[in-house]
Amino acid sequence: MTVRLDNALARRLFLHVHALGEPPAGPARGDALAALIGRLGFVQVDSVRTVERAHHMILFARRQSYRPANLRPLVERDRALFEHWTHDAAVIPMGFYPYWHLRFDRDRARLQPRWEKWRREGFAEKIDAVLAQIETEGPCSSAEVGEGEERRSGGWWDWHPSKTALEYLWRTGRLAVSRREAFRKVYDLSERVIPEPLRAQRPSDGEAVDWLCRAALERLGFATHGEIAAFWDTLRPAEVRAWCERAQAAGRIEPVEIELVDGSLRRAFAFPFLRERAEAAPRPPGRMRVLSPFDPVLRDRARAERLFGFHYRIEIFTPAEKRRYGYYVFPLLEGDRLVGRIDMVANRADGALDVTALWPERGVRWGEGRQARLEAELARVARFAGLEEVRWAPGWLRLP
Repeated sequence: MTVRLDNALARRLFLHVHALGEPPAGPARGDALAALIGRLGFVQVDSVRTVERAHHMILFARRQSYRPANLRPLVERDRALFEHWTHDAAVIPMGFYPYWHLRFDRDRARLQPRWEKWRREGFAEKIDAVLAQIETEGPCSSAEVGEGEERRSGGWWDWHPSKTALEYLWRTGRLAVSRREAFRKVYDLSERVIPEPLRAQRPSDGEAVDWLCRAALERLGFATHGEIAAFWDTLRPAEVRAWCERAQAAGRIEPVEIELVDGSLRRAFAFPFLRERAEAAPRPPGRMRVLSPFDPVLRDRARAERLFGFHYRIEIFTPAEKRRYGYYVFPLLEGDRLVGRIDMVANRADGALDVTALWPERGVRWGEGRQARLEAELARVARFAGLEEVRWAPGWLRLP
């Protein structure tokens, strides 16, 4: 008989595997922080800082003792994390590095012909020069690579041939991100950044596929072929389907049915004892939490909408007059529900967190208790961002 999870249990398990099913307490530096990132699989890195950058907001939502300074030593000093690509730039546990060789190989085959057309011709001829420069002069950023007009341009938007070569060498594993300065990546030879035992490990393609599929399913709780493939954004749908067939035949995974928020059922795969794991997962605390738009719970927008009934699209690139909400709006999680979204910005000159607007979700009553929980959370967010107060704009409550 196929295991079926009702929507409430599915949400509970989904939040638990994403480390949002328990109170956001406990240590948030060193080994404890590395373990949290390992539990998530990766944390997306993003430059937008309307309040704090996405990677810091993601970690703060799970451990409210976390501060932005806690992450850097794990990447730059301890080498417990490395930065590379999943669906976007991310910090990833260093122990996962051997399985990124598959990514390097696939990017090498995919990016060179594409970037010759998309970026600027001639970057392949710069590869040896860029490697020689870093080998002799040491780590460099995109503002320091190349020569003449290339180096004088220096803008992140200018994908001149040497910058393109730099990024290509990173994406294909010859270089690694050594550190960031003013959020600009600084690259070095991989052998100076990645521990030699991990560089030397070369799983076969089959071993890498098996590990990536298992690791994705562990972190999703339950998933379709497509959701497993999208998690690391490395695997091809056909090889994930084949892995699921083999794993099911061996009894390592089983088909399940997940009730969506509209009452319909969606077939997926899970490890055995799914119901027992869901029932054993803690009930999410009732406190309010501000989530980053790039939070792992929301990364797959369609999955979040199916499970929670929460439709979210970031509007950074939408012209202001066409935005439904705002430039960078933060979802609000309360218990196991996404109850609204808030438009706010850190006004560092005034030391204030300025709230422009709050939109409750349809069907959510915004009473005094809920407002009190939000105010308590915003006070915590303000302290996290180094701000002294929360200010509310006139007409901030926008009822549906």
